[in-house]
Amino acid sequence: MDEPRVDEHRRQAPADVLRPYLAWYAGYRQRGVPPAVHRGLPSPFLTLIFTLDEPLTMAAHPDPRQVPGIFGTLLGGLHTEPALISHDGAQSGIQVALKPLGARALLGCPAGELAHIDVPADSVLGSAGARIHARVLAAASWQDRFAVLDDEFSRLLEPGCRVPPAVTVAWRLLLRSGGTVPVSELAAQTGWSTRHLASRFRIETGLTPKAAARVIRFYRTRRQLLRVPGGLAGLAADCGYFDQAHLAREFRAMAGCPPSQWVAEEFRNVQASDLLAREESPA
Repeated sequence: MDEPRVDEHRRQAPADVLRPYLAWYAGYRQRGVPPAVHRGLPSPFLTLIFTLDEPLTMAAHPDPRQVPGIFGTLLGGLHTEPALISHDGAQSGIQVALKPLGARALLGCPAGELAHIDVPADSVLGSAGARIHARVLAAASWQDRFAVLDDEFSRLLEPGCRVPPAVTVAWRLLLRSGGTVPVSELAAQTGWSTRHLASRFRIETGLTPKAAARVIRFYRTRRQLLRVPGGLAGLAADCGYFDQAHLAREFRAMAGCPPSQWVAEEFRNVQASDLLAREESPA
């Protein structure tokens, strides 16, 4: 007998005190759906996942040198290449979107230390990672699970662990512009040389300003693609690409497939609802 279909998705903003550091929580549970592969694409958020009924199967990481594996919890930094997550018809967990400039305050390390890699959460959070996972598993509802996260992250929070103000200025300028501000202008706004800015920016985020701009443009592009599929020429101009061909090349580089294929695949995945939800600032 076929397993009854389950298709749940819940999204919630974190507690007010955590919003400078976390963008959102997303709970998901699917059962009785066709096996699939989800593309974990570059975005301006670090990814933290606590699984529920089954572990997470990473078929490929952003860095191809990292071997595939199975994770009960996963923490991944910013990246510019796709990851591949597979499931055999069931997946469940809670995803936390962590703002890069909040990594020091919540994780105790800069986001740059996690760039392009995926690790178990307790390798960074220590015993707190295992405790959070256990409490999330024991919680009876999505609301209770989100409350656990609010409680645990509020305990972990060290608000005095701040990034250099110049990096904050550069990151926020990139976000406000949709990734279109030239690096020379970022340097001028911060008073640093382009080389020094690139070095410090990479330490704090894991990407150079130029790479971060690519990720931010790409993230904006794929959000708009899900809302209004097609019309790449107009989308290219709106999102800061030279032309449609430039957009297509960048999309293939970051998604591993053309835009049309990604849209068709993504609407079959529960994760699409995160991109269709109200946007939260990664600042």
